Amino acid sequence: MQPYERKQLLERVEREGATVGADIPETITVQGEAIDLQQFVFEIKRRETVPRGERDRVEQAKRNLRRERIERLERIEEGAISREEGEELAQSVIGIDRALNALESLGPTDLEREQQAQQAADTKRWMSFLKKALGQEDEGAARRGR
Repeated sequence: MQPYERKQLLERVEREGATVGADIPETITVQGEAIDLQQFVFEIKRRETVPRGERDRVEQAKRNLRRERIERLERIEEGAISREEGEELAQSVIGIDRALNALESLGPTDLEREQQAQQAADTKRWMSFLKKALGQEDEGAARRGR
C-alpha cells in the first residue's frame, strides 16, 4: 500500500461523519474471540437503561472495542497490508466506532442515583411551594429591598 493510500484511509476513518449510515458489523473478532457485535448492541440498546448486572459486561465490551480499534488503526498506519486489507480494516474501524457510539449513548445506568436526584428535585419544589403558600418567600424579597 502506498503512503498516500494509508493517509486517505486514516482520514476517512477519522472524519467526523464517518459513522453516519455505517452498519455495525454482525460479527467481529476482538482479541482472538468472535463476538456477535450487532446482536449485542441491539440487545443492549433495546432496553431503556443498562441493568445493574449488565453494566460490567457493557463497560468491558466498550474497553475491548476501543482497544481493538486502536490495534486496527495501527495496522493501517504501519502494517504491511494490501489496499484491500486496508479498506477492510478501515470499514471495520468505522463499524466499531458506530457500535461504540451506540453503546455510549445509552440512558443513565445508575437508577439509584437518578432516583435520589429526582427525590431531591421534588423536595426542592415542595419546599418552594410551601414557602410561597406561607408567604415566606415574599418577606425575604422585601428584606432584600425588592
